[in-house]
Amino acid sequence: MNKKTPCFLVACTSWALLLAGCQGQKQTADHKSITLMQTSELLSMDTSNHADFTTWNVLENSMEGLYKMDRHHQVVPAAAAKVAQPTNNGTTYTIPLRKKARWSNGDPVTANDFVQAWRRSAAPQAKSGYNYIFAGIKNATAISAGQKKPDTLGVKAVDRFTLQVQLEHPLPYFSQLLVMPAFFPESQQALAKFGSRYGTNSKRLYSNGPFVLTKWDGTSDRWTLKKNPYYYAAHQIKLQKINYLVIKDPNTAHELFSQQKLDDALITGVTAKELQKDPHLLHEHRAGNYYLRVNLASGQPLTNQKMRQALSLAVNRKTLTKQVLADGSKPATTYTAHDLVTDPQTGKDFASANQPQKSYNPTEARKLWQEGCQEAHLSGKVQLQVVGNDDNITRKVAEFLQGTFQKNLPQAQVQLKNIPEKNSSELTKKGQFALGETMWLADFADPMSFMGILTSDNPQNYGHYHDESFDHEYQAALTASANDKTAYWQHLHQMQQRLNQTMPVIPLYQMVESHLVNPQLHGVLRHPVGEDDYTRAYLK
Repeated sequence: MNKKTPCFLVACTSWALLLAGCQGQKQTADHKSITLMQTSELLSMDTSNHADFTTWNVLENSMEGLYKMDRHHQVVPAAAAKVAQPTNNGTTYTIPLRKKARWSNGDPVTANDFVQAWRRSAAPQAKSGYNYIFAGIKNATAISAGQKKPDTLGVKAVDRFTLQVQLEHPLPYFSQLLVMPAFFPESQQALAKFGSRYGTNSKRLYSNGPFVLTKWDGTSDRWTLKKNPYYYAAHQIKLQKINYLVIKDPNTAHELFSQQKLDDALITGVTAKELQKDPHLLHEHRAGNYYLRVNLASGQPLTNQKMRQALSLAVNRKTLTKQVLADGSKPATTYTAHDLVTDPQTGKDFASANQPQKSYNPTEARKLWQEGCQEAHLSGKVQLQVVGNDDNITRKVAEFLQGTFQKNLPQAQVQLKNIPEKNSSELTKKGQFALGETMWLADFADPMSFMGILTSDNPQNYGHYHDESFDHEYQAALTASANDKTAYWQHLHQMQQRLNQTMPVIPLYQMVESHLVNPQLHGVLRHPVGEDDYTRAYLK
């Protein structure tokens, strides 16, 4: 997901104010609450109209979809009574709901809460950028394109507590999809009551999960999750509160952790490098890659393929990960992350099997750059604007890339624009960038989780990548080859190799997070795919 853009926005007007504001929230003060950090402000809780790291992290710990992941990263029931097996040649899922599931206002969670939410999210008016994730459900693609009405989506309430989903073709990973917040329900009563303001602050939504969002006014840089007394498994929830702070600087995160004002601190850069031997350090391996999104729209400076290949070959990823990041992150040379999934036909890691032959070669980079500039009829300085958010590590990566490109590529003139996440996101959506710093964390354990956003018609394809060969392989994998594992994986390999050649994205490094964790904190489910689950956490 580009939930999935890294961003550390400032929590208070000064570090001193932040420390002062956190007085009395010590880890060991009580065993009923914990304090966590988020890397950006919370912008919305409307799953149909917003999707980023913070939104989905808060949703993961306050609401529930049909399924969730257990400690072994396997799909288990959540709001559903059981994990349903498909019928009708893999195209029909009939899913019973828990009759004891309740919203935080006491109303039962019904099948229509899912139906209405999915229709909103698949509609072309949805602003989350996740319309595409519903593709494969009957009529979803046509609905997102405005060709059919949302009420034709292949999802219906058989009765009050039975949901039925009709697919256009089998989806091998459909149950894994249903873990995602994009498929969470939305209370019909809340939508009717709050209308267009639904999810804009903590008073304008209902939760169906273990916790309820409180103390969030829509712009605040701190908020609280409070235990939901209506949750069907409230007896399993040991915490009364989860407090959140937005923290920008890793040094601040470290200091707060040292003063027992954070129970889980994400650290990066120099701070992470200095603390790699800290006994509280935990490395969390995530199936996500950071990369540069290239703007391929007409009139942009990098529409030439050789110039994009040159940019990739100019980057020394080992230097980037060891000297700039220094947090355990690994170099990435494929768009798809390592450790996401193995090809069941070969038993090999998918990304490892698709590594490009060359990854760092400044000499070859200069040659390709000059050839590309000639083919594109570019002379003199080539102006490249790199857009990213203003968190500490994103700025440092941008500065590294600026020096690298200007050193290794003749006439490359790189301008950096690191601004608050909301502003950088707006520029990206408007196409006002040459290169955009971003990342994608897999939503489900299949390469399709990465490939989907680069298809021509995907709403998150902000780089305007249009490649007939790539689109053909994608469609073939999801239609004619959906029930043929060998053919399905062949299409996936062809897609990754096509990306290696055309370079609509320039992979930089794979996500390995460095966390300082309170040794008394237990019960956290840390998933390589998706969001971490603190709902069953406890202090001991």
